[in-house]
Amino acid sequence: MKNVFLVGMPSSGKSTLGRKLARALNYRFVDLDKLIVKDQKKTIPEIFREKGEGYFREVESRILHQTRPNQWLVVATGGGAPCFFENMAFIKATGISVFLNIPPAELAHRILQHGKDDRPLLSGVTQLEHELEERLRFRLPFYTQADFTVTPETCKINLILELLRSYL
Repeated sequence: MKNVFLVGMPSSGKSTLGRKLARALNYRFVDLDKLIVKDQKKTIPEIFREKGEGYFREVESRILHQTRPNQWLVVATGGGAPCFFENMAFIKATGISVFLNIPPAELAHRILQHGKDDRPLLSGVTQLEHELEERLRFRLPFYTQADFTVTPETCKINLILELLRSYL
């Protein structure tokens, strides 16, 4: 069965939804960020601080490209993963992609509620919603290549499962 890749901005719900989808499909859930942390033996903020975003994106791409097709996986990608090194083309070629399209105001609310400063590209940003709008503007051409898009209104597990089953 095809792998399922979840793409979208930070705090769009990729990990939360990914776990639920994996359970419902009897797939294995994989969080790309957790694989990076395991591979590098450092947190993502440490990687950014010590080696920079360019290095992080190279590691992220390498680990993503190690995902073999048809492994019954639900993969939560990092927010920027589809936007570098032809990663979106790889995602499209090796699985089904779902874009979680959550408005920047809702993302900002979720990030603030989360309370942890574990998103290095957003750390210390004073106008969070504006920064998220700018990042989304850059990333949207990549995200919209996904096989289908869900919004807060359609981001219901049963609806997504119905859509996925037509692709699987």
